[in-house]
Amino acid sequence: MKKTENNNLTSFTDHLDQEYGKRGTEKRESFEEGFEAFKLGVMLQELRKNNGLTQEQLAQKCGTTKTYISRIENNASDIRLSTLMRIIREGFGRQLKLSLDF
Repeated sequence: MKKTENNNLTSFTDHLDQEYGKRGTEKRESFEEGFEAFKLGVMLQELRKNNGLTQEQLAQKCGTTKTYISRIENNASDIRLSTLMRIIREGFGRQLKLSLDF
């Protein structure tokens, strides 16, 4: 099989730089924050499904509503850290650990 080169490929980081500006610019940081919120929703949804829970069951376990769980999973709602900690603790019996990237 012949290997072909494509010099028109752009790295994902270069693409983000072109579309949203370099890290530190307002537009790029806004994008990055939104992306992190999206990832959080996806991780919560995967954790819920891996534990065999419906949104309703998770909501009942941690004292919130199915609508709120859905909004978090679909990146339609900001979530307070204390609420996220409660969902992880009461809904899944786990502890939330945070790390900072410097």
